[in-house]
Amino acid sequence: MTADELSALLAGNADHVASLPADHFAAVQDGQDPAVVSVCCSDSRVSQEGMWAVDEPGWLFTSGNIGNQAWDRYGGERVVDGNLLYPVANANTRTVAVVGHTSCGAVTAAYQAVTDGGVDHAPGIEKYVEALVPVVEEGLADPRVDESVAAAAVVNQLVEYNVDRQVRFLRESDEIPDSATVLGFVYDFQRVYADAVGRTYLINYDGETDPGALAASVPGGYEEWVKRLTA
Repeated sequence: MTADELSALLAGNADHVASLPADHFAAVQDGQDPAVVSVCCSDSRVSQEGMWAVDEPGWLFTSGNIGNQAWDRYGGERVVDGNLLYPVANANTRTVAVVGHTSCGAVTAAYQAVTDGGVDHAPGIEKYVEALVPVVEEGLADPRVDESVAAAAVVNQLVEYNVDRQVRFLRESDEIPDSATVLGFVYDFQRVYADAVGRTYLINYDGETDPGALAASVPGGYEEWVKRLTA
């Protein structure tokens, strides 16, 4: 770390402290009951609190990893990732948001592994890319994914497919109660879906992926927040 980076971190925190009223954390001093838990891809361009304009503590429980994966391995079995499961199991959180994003590097790496062969990353990264390889293979076999377009466009379709796959996994898991709602989104900072930077598109609602049905599920005025690349 250079002196400039440390200075930027400390100055940023000083601004953060100065912006908070004295009672900012008063309601959550003794615990938390977040309404929503989100699992988002680890990426410096994608801010979980920022995309929802969350500025109060205690409402959004955030977790993230390479490829916004809802699963992990424990004892040789696939389980719900503990970072996502924790508020569901311990704080009665009943809304789960799986958030992918356009031009996802993890999906790109898995796509390249499938199409070019092999995964060549550090072990801690390779674990996540390898877990996405079967998802990409399934996606490429799905007729909704059009492989005739440029590779970047194929990747964005596979981003949707991965979000769908993570939502399905959560809905089928015994660890997620039936009372929970699982939503799938794609965060677009590249105008892939429309000419709107930073819009988060609802692409999946508890397994429903039909754009018409999804549009009917959102409040009035938010129909433009529903769109899919793969119908």
